[in-house]
Amino acid sequence: MTPTLTVLAAAPPVLPHTDSDGRLLVAVLLAIGAIVLLITKLKLHPFLALTLGSGLLAAVAGAPFDKLLSSFSTGFGATVAGVGLLIGLGAMLGKLLADSGGANIIADTVLSRSRTKALPWAMALIAAVLGLPLFFEVGVVLLVPIVLLVARRGNVPLIRIGIPALAGLSVLHGLVPPHPGPLVAVDALKADLGVTLALGLLIAVPTLIVAGPLFARVAERWVGPLEIPESDTPVEPAKREHTPSFGAVLATILLPVVLMLGKALADVVIDDPKALPQRVLDFVGSPLIALLAATLLGMLTLGRAAGFDKARISETVASSLGPIAGIVFIVGAGGGFKQTLIDVGVGTAVSDWSSKWHIPALLLGWLIAVLIRLATGSATVATITAAGIVAPLAADMSSTHAALLVLAIGAGSLFLSHVNDAGFWLVKEYFGMSVGQTLKSWSVMETVISVVAIALIMPLSLIV
Repeated sequence: MTPTLTVLAAAPPVLPHTDSDGRLLVAVLLAIGAIVLLITKLKLHPFLALTLGSGLLAAVAGAPFDKLLSSFSTGFGATVAGVGLLIGLGAMLGKLLADSGGANIIADTVLSRSRTKALPWAMALIAAVLGLPLFFEVGVVLLVPIVLLVARRGNVPLIRIGIPALAGLSVLHGLVPPHPGPLVAVDALKADLGVTLALGLLIAVPTLIVAGPLFARVAERWVGPLEIPESDTPVEPAKREHTPSFGAVLATILLPVVLMLGKALADVVIDDPKALPQRVLDFVGSPLIALLAATLLGMLTLGRAAGFDKARISETVASSLGPIAGIVFIVGAGGGFKQTLIDVGVGTAVSDWSSKWHIPALLLGWLIAVLIRLATGSATVATITAAGIVAPLAADMSSTHAALLVLAIGAGSLFLSHVNDAGFWLVKEYFGMSVGQTLKSWSVMETVISVVAIALIMPLSLIV
């Protein structure tokens, strides 16, 4: 099965591999240490930190002075070409969903059909559906007012419905494309995006159940009652004259998922590149075409249905690109760092070490992502770096095991969000919690997601 994220680029400059594993180890530790220090202590932007870390890695590993950043430039360009377009299209779709009121339509429809006891499960479902096209931060901004309204209307403890909502967004963010982390890992490991999406959803459902509605009961006891100050209580959302229908919103959100899953299914069932049905499904199910189709459809089913004219739709789409510029540059810099790791021979050395120590590749990827997540606080940086280090291990893997390695790294990147993670403070402020309460709820929830996901991934790798 051919990878779905193939980027045509010039061959990267091959840097001289050092014969000393010790020197490579020192180079990696210094580079990662520098990146962590620059991000956490000096508050340098991750793009600059990753760029400087790549130069330090190449220098210590023995690259010629005039080629210190050649691999970084090659990796940056290839990653942005392969992933940046998808992030941009995803942002456009998410902005249309938010501005048209489509997110509220999904929430109101599900909540109106849910009993009080089922509200935590309903919030988890809403977050999972909205989490497919929306970035985590955007999802939090959209969902928190809904969570506060539901808590007030139903007289339900805030944590009991807040944790399932956060869990739904976080699980999708870490495990399921087209979010930036999983996309970069798919690109780095040459995994099949459709297979990764299918297995990601398979792992995400039970993980969300455990870390969402079930853990919420425990977190509620640990945190205690949270009051919503009257000044922070959201007002009822204004009724729009024109709104998209529930069916149209759901169909638009799920279209890219269905198309990519259809391609993956055709690759398994038909398995004939010359057959017309497979050629058609390979085309419409490619990530770029699937997201492009959903975005164009969203202009009609979301934008036009909400009463937007052509100028308003164009303005909405254009305004979605500014906020993601930083994400694209971080992802691109991560791709450059990954390529530098590969070109200096770190990946080959890790492959050798893994075979000597008999550490399963999936567990190794998870552990590396956990360590970098704890140090930097960034799930995206953890995913990018871990994928670059273990990329050679995926060379001889089947499409399913390469996809599971992507998921293992994604699971590790969610482990124990704490005070060096911007998401920690975002959740703390929105829910009005203390640092201790946030650690007992949000941080533990992230750890539960990470551990449950890898606990499901490891045995699944023995079956598929």
